[in-house]
Amino acid sequence: QVQLVESGGGLVQAGGSLRLSCAASGRIFSGYAMGWFRQAPGKEREFVAAISRSGSSTDYTDSVKGRFTISRDNAQNTVYLQMNSLNPQDTAVYYCAAVRMLLGTRRQAKEYEYWGQGTQVTVSS
Repeated sequence: QVQLVESGGGLVQAGGSLRLSCAASGRIFSGYAMGWFRQAPGKEREFVAAISRSGSSTDYTDSVKGRFTISRDNAQNTVYLQMNSLNPQDTAVYYCAAVRMLLGTRRQAKEYEYWGQGTQVTVSS
């Protein structure tokens, strides 16, 4: 079992940067692929990025490619999302999620087993 807690959200102007963190506990962190999702008011939850258990494979939705970077530190039981060149379309609650996987990543929210409570990111224009 895994418990996840996100942090690092806040208010930033367009063009700025934020780094989100997701701290895990309760299970061997290195046994899980990790993902970031986001949900804006009135919109469905959407995939943002994912990383395999070893960190060797990553995946991004098209709208964040070249701007966001997902990484993990298994020794610290933490996954990160570095967000650069933020724009108002990035405004949402960002959620960290985990799924038991030996290889690869997943994009569908329904495939993830554990979720954090989310952290708000607001980008002003």
